[in-house]
Amino acid sequence: MRKQILFIPGPVTVAESVLAAAGQAMIDHRGPQFAAMQGRLVERLRPIFGTTGDVVLLGCSGTGGLEAAVVNTFAPGERLLACPVGFFGRRLAAIAQTHGCEVETLETAPGYALDPQALAERLKADASRRIAGVLLTQNETSTGVQNDMAAIAAVTREHGAVTIVDAVSGMGASEFRMDEWGFDVVVTAPQKVFAAPPGLAMVAVGAQVWQRIERNPMPRFYFDLLKAREFARQGQTPWTPPVSAYFALDEALDRYGRVGARHVWMRLETYARAIRTGLEALGISIFSQPGAHSPTVVAARVPDGIDAGGLLRALREERGIVLSGGQAELKGKILRIGTMGELSQADVLGALGAIECELLELGVPIRAGAGVAAALRVFRAEAPVPSDAG
Repeated sequence: MRKQILFIPGPVTVAESVLAAAGQAMIDHRGPQFAAMQGRLVERLRPIFGTTGDVVLLGCSGTGGLEAAVVNTFAPGERLLACPVGFFGRRLAAIAQTHGCEVETLETAPGYALDPQALAERLKADASRRIAGVLLTQNETSTGVQNDMAAIAAVTREHGAVTIVDAVSGMGASEFRMDEWGFDVVVTAPQKVFAAPPGLAMVAVGAQVWQRIERNPMPRFYFDLLKAREFARQGQTPWTPPVSAYFALDEALDRYGRVGARHVWMRLETYARAIRTGLEALGISIFSQPGAHSPTVVAARVPDGIDAGGLLRALREERGIVLSGGQAELKGKILRIGTMGELSQADVLGALGAIECELLELGVPIRAGAGVAAALRVFRAEAPVPSDAG
């Protein structure tokens, strides 16, 4: 079988040491070894979130973590303002609606980041403070957009609404200061920037929101954050944890820490810029707008007359390069290229070269080598960045 390199928004290519860690023998999840590992994970995660507060680990996907955030924080009938900038922001809104919350949507044009001024105007108009919460996305993989979370935080703090942040694909890729900025509940997962297998959600809860959670009448059982916090203080989980996923995350965070957060941020940003520059050199336009580019996913428009599905299939089956297509209304219109995981500069250049080859075979009038050369210039202009970041 042809070796495939994953350039998708996640799950991503996982390092051999992380895969080996996941293959360790099981341990007692009520014993001291597991308790020590869970404590170690929380201590490593706190500075990445930018918090000194509680971080609880749940045995589920990132979407499960987001559902836990909603059902613990809000009650049926409460009014929430959703601020989606793509497919996954709309999913967060749908979770809240499913559980009986009244959700209003602040729309943003596709490819653009949330405008803090537009958010400020809507919240200012809420003089009666009917809006109990704001649903936010740090990084939106469906559109290749990253929001300015510091600017957004200044707006939400002034209003006082409780905030839930989907940071599944952005946490660890750029600076995040949960406590300083005043976000209430922030959710991420291991299969994105940390490059570990999926199976966990990491939920950081601000000290100021626990009393609200305690009073909240919304039913919950498996996703009860109060119960998760109670057991975490004993070094345990309420339910059987995915022990192998814990082992893998432990190794992945060790790798992340060895390289250092700022080097990881620099590497991802450089890879994303090299990919954008290379695609533009081929005449392919970038879907996300200047000032809103994500460091973890590049979204680009499919050239006119090209079947996106056929291009993706050829890249996967004939070149071993796995990219993602668009979702919902963007299906067939964009390509999405992830920068996360165990990838090197050579991998990025190889992926761009594969795209060039396929476009040439499809008769797209591009200059052979232009994309690779443009990306290479980006890499040569940067100081060496450690790649052992997971």
